[in-house]
Amino acid sequence: MGIRFSFLCLLVLTMGNGLASPVPVDLRVDKRAEPLGITMEQLHFEWVVQSSRRGTMQRAWQIKLAATEEGLEKEAALIWNPGKVWSDEQHFIDYRGAPLSSGQRYFWKVRVWDQSGNMSAWSATASFVTGIIHTAEWEDSNWIAYEALPDALRVLPGVHGGGDHLGEKAVKRAIIPLFRKSFTISKSIEEAYLFISGLGHYEAYLNGERASDDFLAPGWTAYEKRCLYNTYAVKDKLQRGENVIGAIVGTGFRYINRERYRKLVRAEAYPMLRAKLLIRYEDGSVETISTDSTWHTDPSPVTFSSIYGGEDYDAGLEQVGWHNTGFDASHWKNVILVDGPQGEMSPQTDYPLKVMEAFEAQHTTRIGKDSLLIDFGQNASGIVRLEVSGSKGDKIRIFPAEVLDNGGLPYQKASGAPYYFEYVLRGEESECWQPSFTYYGFRYALVTVESALPMEESNIQLTMLHTRNSAPDVGSFTCSNLLFNQINELIRWGIKSNLASVATDCPHREKLGWLEQTHLIGASMRYNFDIYNLYHKIVDDMIAGQLENGLVPDIVPEYVPFEGGFRDSPEWGSAAIIIPWYLYQWYGDRSVLERTYPMMTRYMAYLQRKSENDLLDHGLGDWFDLGPDDPGVSQLTPIGLTASAIYFYDAKLLAQVASLLGHEGDSKQYGALADRIRQAFNGTYFDAKRAVYSTGSQTSFAMPLYMDMVDDSVRKRVEGNLVDSIIGNDRALTAGDVGYRYLLRALETAGASQLIYEMNNRDDVPGYGYQIRNGATALTESWAALKYVSNNHMMLGHLMEWFYSGLLGIRSATGSIAFKSITIKPAIIAGMESASGNYQSPYGPIGVAWEKAENVLGVRVEIPPNTTAVVYLPRYENGQIRESGVDVKQHQDVEVVGQDSGYTMLKVGSGAYTFNVPMD
Repeated sequence: MGIRFSFLCLLVLTMGNGLASPVPVDLRVDKRAEPLGITMEQLHFEWVVQSSRRGTMQRAWQIKLAATEEGLEKEAALIWNPGKVWSDEQHFIDYRGAPLSSGQRYFWKVRVWDQSGNMSAWSATASFVTGIIHTAEWEDSNWIAYEALPDALRVLPGVHGGGDHLGEKAVKRAIIPLFRKSFTISKSIEEAYLFISGLGHYEAYLNGERASDDFLAPGWTAYEKRCLYNTYAVKDKLQRGENVIGAIVGTGFRYINRERYRKLVRAEAYPMLRAKLLIRYEDGSVETISTDSTWHTDPSPVTFSSIYGGEDYDAGLEQVGWHNTGFDASHWKNVILVDGPQGEMSPQTDYPLKVMEAFEAQHTTRIGKDSLLIDFGQNASGIVRLEVSGSKGDKIRIFPAEVLDNGGLPYQKASGAPYYFEYVLRGEESECWQPSFTYYGFRYALVTVESALPMEESNIQLTMLHTRNSAPDVGSFTCSNLLFNQINELIRWGIKSNLASVATDCPHREKLGWLEQTHLIGASMRYNFDIYNLYHKIVDDMIAGQLENGLVPDIVPEYVPFEGGFRDSPEWGSAAIIIPWYLYQWYGDRSVLERTYPMMTRYMAYLQRKSENDLLDHGLGDWFDLGPDDPGVSQLTPIGLTASAIYFYDAKLLAQVASLLGHEGDSKQYGALADRIRQAFNGTYFDAKRAVYSTGSQTSFAMPLYMDMVDDSVRKRVEGNLVDSIIGNDRALTAGDVGYRYLLRALETAGASQLIYEMNNRDDVPGYGYQIRNGATALTESWAALKYVSNNHMMLGHLMEWFYSGLLGIRSATGSIAFKSITIKPAIIAGMESASGNYQSPYGPIGVAWEKAENVLGVRVEIPPNTTAVVYLPRYENGQIRESGVDVKQHQDVEVVGQDSGYTMLKVGSGAYTFNVPMD
């Protein structure tokens, strides 16, 4: 049989029964390769074990750390050498050595021993660079600015909407300033690091060269609680003699004026900069250049910038060479020192936003004599790159949009209007520009030209630049079903477009961190992208955003307080408990539970005060479910049901967290609370006679099933009634933002993946296929792809989790943490011929591929070293499972451990296995 297996693994293994020693690879600190800006709290080491031997397990490890690569070979130069440590752990290995210095590169390597005592060679050397270790080290670096916002004009917190009642506040355009500092170097440099924060966002230069290609740096936070800074290695950008540090700083979320579109109005401060350049010379001396009153500033060519409204650039105002040596800055003024936010300076640990893809025009249409309509073919978050030639003073405006109106022109009503980019030419033969401090979600762009001469299409080239969080891909999926492959890409674009410094709801009209999707879509996201550091940043945002009364608002950072359920909906705020638990489950990070436990308990106490008779009855419910009215607040499921179900889930998880952390008294208290909620919930919402929950909606059934609120004695009846209700409704989905994730989980657990397939393998009713049939290229906010709501959201992308956990069957075993023990239980679907994919787990790549051919089911799995797996294979009446031509019952590397609901269960160690199962 010719099985077409496709594994796009990050680690290629040729598994056999050889005796090769294990090899540690992919060394990381704080889950990042070669990170910059590490603090002592983030010093956690990890690696992946590679081995060509099946069943490899790590039994011990040894790390060496030194200040130089050469020092790793000299015992006296080692800063840390704990010796041989007997442990199978390879993640979150805490540093236990002496304190480290700020702004210095350190080198480390590791070796491991397997279960047979085989010792690996030392790994390749890895390194990391420390950030500012002690907060006091920032004291000689001032916040500097071009101008200061008078206290009388501040709008803090922000105001939701247009802010037309604010008088003179937030009317003025903030000057987008340039900053520069000239200094001299006379000695040879050993290493040099720039620590820098520009608020809202900045671009930094050394001698005319960008310090990095980061976009919208640093990440956005609640600035009065925490300000992020970035660390860059800049030795190669410095030279003997004169040097120049330059920066341009935009407004971000700190100053949103009342011009063009704005979701909210906020005036916290005008742009400001704080930086420290640390230089270590070869002679052992150290020099720092910090932001102070000797820096100079001048307005930039960016004449308008708004995170919500767009950006204007007048190339006629450019000052050539302003960030380089030899520039005459005599007309620039000295900066002013300003009081910056009081938040702690913290290194940005999340992956930065970057330009990740470029899209050329797929179709261009002339609109009148002075406009072009460009279709890039993909709806995505991003900006434009304009290449143009023309006369000085010619003005080009670019209106991006997700969709077109009935007249075929950009329609921004659902995504924020008016939003546009504007460029005024300096009049050179060829000019190139792209915005620096804003972005939008779009597929189309209308280009209009104001010029004395007729426009020529050949004079304008526009490219779409997709910007997002640069978190690496960790998963891939493909199958024989074309629609499902399209759905996978549809959801991926919804996710990619909303991976920013927060998990945004949409890349245009809001750009805000709505919390419900972090846990509802989180499992789908983690199968595709390395979101560990993004989710840690979200945890920090929740800690900073928690109110005195314990409420965690629906949105963090909370730049403007919303009202009602839009600020206090339990399905949203419960991310404060669920996300730390998921980080522990997905990645094995116990420390996040310790750090967030106070937040969790305070939020639970808040919910308890809001409850009545152990139930809740407030919030948004199953947002955007499919009811008879326009989508919005839950229509088919009582708000109290979803609120109380998530309340139970919170109590249940918190009892487990408390026990794990050794708070046994708390654990008993929260366990008892969960029992009371469950009893009250079933007493209120469960019809025991009919075995139906509440209205019988998909969400009403799914949430109590997933959260284990259903008595075992009636569980099968409830599952059966859920399945029957879906079939009776022509297999159409109706659950919304909250409920659909739990519906898929409940159906998969009940063994109803075939029904999931049938519900989604269609385009005739609202759903994924319907969106694609109606032209969507990214997941839309509504199941019906309505034009008057967002057409680039990720909140309904729950099916992606099923692609991996269901069709591929890749799951962390019950009770296991971070895929240490793996379950492989692929759903072999009638109507599908094959599926394949992989997931880069914390232990390494897990691969699965299955294909039906010639009445034989072929299943191939790859299991990473230092783990074990139980593989579930369908049990056919006369089938005999074979692996590499040998009956599995006689195979030395495979153990038959049981049978369960039509499956044969095989226990395997690490390695690659191909099983053939006759389907006769």
